[in-house]
Amino acid sequence: MADIQLNFQRNPLSLESPTRATSSEKGHPMKNNMSKILLLGVLAIAIGSFFFFDLGQYLSFEYLKSQQAAFQNYYNQNPALTIAIYFVVYVLVTALSLPGATVMTLAGGMMFGVLVGTITVSFASTLGATLAFLVARFMLRDYVQAKFGEKIKAINQGVEREGAFYLFTLRLIPAFPFFVINLVMGLTPIRTLQYFVVSQIGMLPGTIVYVNAGTQLGKLDSLKGILSPSLLLSFALLGVFPLVVKKVMAQVQKRRSV
Repeated sequence: MADIQLNFQRNPLSLESPTRATSSEKGHPMKNNMSKILLLGVLAIAIGSFFFFDLGQYLSFEYLKSQQAAFQNYYNQNPALTIAIYFVVYVLVTALSLPGATVMTLAGGMMFGVLVGTITVSFASTLGATLAFLVARFMLRDYVQAKFGEKIKAINQGVEREGAFYLFTLRLIPAFPFFVINLVMGLTPIRTLQYFVVSQIGMLPGTIVYVNAGTQLGKLDSLKGILSPSLLLSFALLGVFPLVVKKVMAQVQKRRSV
């Protein structure tokens, strides 16, 4: 039992994902490199197939609007199967950092309504984001930390100390691309479970907005009609607010201790 727990802790894809490689991992560089090459090959085939067969056309706003009635009818006849297929496709799209997550979210609102759509999209998007995060961590983190360890030491310490607040802010502000956050955060020391929970909470307001927009798909002419400048500003203020509160509280505690 102890051996099983030890191996789990040394797994680069484990929940804790230790900051430094263990002696066991360092002792098998060939095996580790082969795993990375295999994963890279699978990712290359999957992403290459998506663009080669032009599958992105099925994740476009125009295609969604043209097939709205067909999707709705299929869901009415096969609700459980439709949700399952939708969930898997959404996870794959986000895990592979493919374009189309926004349209997928609109489709969830269109077919499932606000409540079921929000729940389904929330878990699918967070799971996909976490998988992308883990892939980046497995493929690149050791290299980045080894090559730039001293230069990014301050960043690592900042993430370990306030990573949840920074991630929460990034998730709330739509200006930061979804896939970029997944990949960059995978290179930091933030724990996987913390990443999952904070991402789900941080993305929830935006998820609700897009899912709700999906219920009004017939009234939308383009994706630009979803986020108004005032709504974008609201997200930005909501994202910065926790950091401001934390800084203010730190200053108050500092003055009290003097």
